[in-house]
Amino acid sequence: MSKHLFENVQFAGKSVEEAEKVIILIHGRGATADSILGLMNEFRLDDAAYIAPQATNNTWYPYSFLKPESENEPWLSSAISLLDEVVDSILKTGKSHNQIVFMGFSQGACLASEYVARNAERFGGLIAFSGGVIGDAIKPEKYSGDFDGMPAFFGCSDNDFHIPEDRVYDSESLFKKLNAKAEAVIYPGMGHTINQDEILRAQRIIDSVK
Repeated sequence: MSKHLFENVQFAGKSVEEAEKVIILIHGRGATADSILGLMNEFRLDDAAYIAPQATNNTWYPYSFLKPESENEPWLSSAISLLDEVVDSILKTGKSHNQIVFMGFSQGACLASEYVARNAERFGGLIAFSGGVIGDAIKPEKYSGDFDGMPAFFGCSDNDFHIPEDRVYDSESLFKKLNAKAEAVIYPGMGHTINQDEILRAQRIIDSVK
């Protein structure tokens, strides 16, 4: 497996230079940048740029996000580095951190959560559909910084085969400790998908970006 490449990143919507806000969309295991870009159609946005990184071989790291991080290396570090490149490319256009919203589903939500937690800054927001911070346990000493009230939403089913409820709540707690306005919502019987309530909550976060 090769590393994840910036040249495979896909762009849609307005150009980053023209956009008022930039949404980074991170796909799940076995999915594609194209497929996650379909989420654009769920939101009322005409002032946003969408950026969707593409994982090599359609997976960001090989094993469960609950395995020790070392078992998912070097692919996890490559994925984090790719997001660094994406964020740097946005900031170089003159955009600020608080104009950037991270949104991911499943493995993409886990990667988004981990990246944002490692880089605690006043981003526009984090929207994690069925995901949480990566590792066999959350180690708070790994994370520092100040979200300065950044909104963060973690939504998941109570019977998701991939994502334990505890990890969703523990991720919410970590973000709160780093001064995010974090909220976790567990949906009974939802399964491994995204529901309309989650879309509405995500819309509110995106709308709050100025």
